[in-house]
Amino acid sequence: MRVIEVLSPGLLTTVQDLGREGFGPMGVSPSGAADPIALRIGNRLVGNAEGAAALEMTLLGGTFAFPQGAVGALASSDFGATLDGVAIPSWTSFEVKPGQRLRLGPTRTGARCYLCVRGGLAVEPFLGSASTHLLSGLGGHEGRALRKGDVLKIGDAVSSSRTDTLACSPAPSNPRDPSSRPGIPASPLASSAAPPSLIGRKVAPIILERLALRKTLRVTPGPQSDWFSKTVQRTFYNATYRVSEEANRMGLRLEGPAIPGGSHGEMISEGVSLGAIQIAAGGLPIILFVEQQTTGGYAKIANVISADLHSLGQLRPRDEIRFGSVSFDTALKLLIEQEKLLASEDLIV
Repeated sequence: MRVIEVLSPGLLTTVQDLGREGFGPMGVSPSGAADPIALRIGNRLVGNAEGAAALEMTLLGGTFAFPQGAVGALASSDFGATLDGVAIPSWTSFEVKPGQRLRLGPTRTGARCYLCVRGGLAVEPFLGSASTHLLSGLGGHEGRALRKGDVLKIGDAVSSSRTDTLACSPAPSNPRDPSSRPGIPASPLASSAAPPSLIGRKVAPIILERLALRKTLRVTPGPQSDWFSKTVQRTFYNATYRVSEEANRMGLRLEGPAIPGGSHGEMISEGVSLGAIQIAAGGLPIILFVEQQTTGGYAKIANVISADLHSLGQLRPRDEIRFGSVSFDTALKLLIEQEKLLASEDLIV
């Protein structure tokens, strides 16, 4: 049995996959990776199914030992990783020999980094997913962030098929799983055996450029957008907002110009979606995120499009963002283009 030993957990490290969908009526939000694109690519690098469970580290990484060795990849933000003192680049697969230690420090760019290992992490699934839901204390490793002394088993979630995952298959119709979207191609590795050599595989630079994080988030009109006057909407779209220190996996509270009109006594609570931008009583926007509440009674002026959700996952406190309006047709077109890019045979070199 292969394991990962947690020598230092970092600031907030959890087990995540692509989350669980379809349980909103039960009060359970999807959870899952804050940057699902990084998770999917990281798993591709090591020959896993795209939804295999991995470690998500936030702002400050941890230190991990591999008694039996492993094949790993670090996806997304640069946390200054070293393997026994030797620098390890992001977006590249590498071999960890038995007994070696992987150390990650504070982030240099972005908010989150994913450690994917060949085979994925083997944890007990909750509602079909390995993802940790911190607010409810469910899923992942004992429903919590990792602690010093934790030991995680490595599984066998290789990419022989879309469903060949271990404790990480999302519920049906997961919008973050490309296999559930009609008209969007599955990645080549989702239905073929992993290549014989997994060491030193890299993501093509042109692909990373086209998947670059955005600070102007594209949004579609929210269900209550017509509650806000044209003047108020201009304020919203022309403003620069700052991510507050209170941002977390439930939502990103923003600081900046207040938007009046978000609190309506006559509004009945309704279901909310990932990326919805609700205007709280004080007039400041909150972007609902992966551990959002499942219903809400505040007006939603806009919704971040699916193609930009990965950018939300890399926002840090004090980062500045803006919003740009696009049509629903454009949002769908951008998502399809993004999925085609992720399915490209040129993704990994």
